Amino acid sequence: MSGSDNPYAGSFGNQMTASASFGGQPAPKAAAAGDLIKETTTATFSRDVLEASREQPVLVDFWAPWCGPCKQLTPVIEKVVTEAAGRVKLVKMNIDDHPSIAGQLGIQSIPAVIAFVGGRPVDGFMGAVPESQIKQFIDRIAGPAVSDGKAEIEAALTDAKALLDAGEAENAAGLYGAVLQAEPDNATAVAGMVDCMIALGQIAEARQALSELPEELAKDAAIGAVSKKLDQIEEARKLGDPTALEHQLALNPDDHAARLKLAKIRNVEGDRNAAAEHLLLIMKRDRSFEDDGARRELLGFFEVWGPKDPATVAARRKLSSILFS
Repeated sequence: MSGSDNPYAGSFGNQMTASASFGGQPAPKAAAAGDLIKETTTATFSRDVLEASREQPVLVDFWAPWCGPCKQLTPVIEKVVTEAAGRVKLVKMNIDDHPSIAGQLGIQSIPAVIAFVGGRPVDGFMGAVPESQIKQFIDRIAGPAVSDGKAEIEAALTDAKALLDAGEAENAAGLYGAVLQAEPDNATAVAGMVDCMIALGQIAEARQALSELPEELAKDAAIGAVSKKLDQIEEARKLGDPTALEHQLALNPDDHAARLKLAKIRNVEGDRNAAAEHLLLIMKRDRSFEDDGARRELLGFFEVWGPKDPATVAARRKLSSILFS
């Protein structure tokens, strides 16, 4: 099969667009080998793959009894999946008996392994690849295995945050999920997973996940910050058209109500510096507006951005000059 015929050629190590799903539950713990590998049919594909992949990544191995490379791949991929101890599941589909799904995915050569996350295909490979490549593939899809060691967990959390900040929410979710296997109640990882949902536009799912957290976990500062971020996003959606607000301000720069709304919108758009500048300008012109509402809103931004964020540092410096000048 040529690269031009292979819909997944070049996709190894480069995930397609996908959804991260947390659903208010910690990442699945290690399961018995019998729970990790199963056969599926056209009738059960939706349940075995699409629905199951909303809880953890599912690898689908498309094979046929006559396929020599399939027989080479089977023991290797089953071994690697078993050793992954629940980070992924393996679902096998005989394309002779059930050809329609493979046809819909454009699979023209087997063995073909397609990874599903959040109900969607996100990556795949063709052929009987070596064990080392399968391990790399699973690390790419599910995040590398994380031991119970504190240092390893902290390193994984740091890497996940860096990925999320770089816009790689899917890869970040894989790392956060790996941490949650070791520490299901790790508040930083839970908050990070919800933040990944927000980054992927899964606002309702993120809210649902937060609502299902145990009371004690929900009190954590990291959870509080991501919950406040959701509040800000949901509020900003109701504040109108930013272009119209900009026009209002052009006509009347002292329309503080319009400026406050625009600050909230710019914040959820990710333009933190612009959001802060609008609030600081209100403070300079009228500290009494909404009972010092601009300052209180800015402090709420700081809570979500974090104390080390460059926008927080810059805005806090300017805030101090206003308060103590």
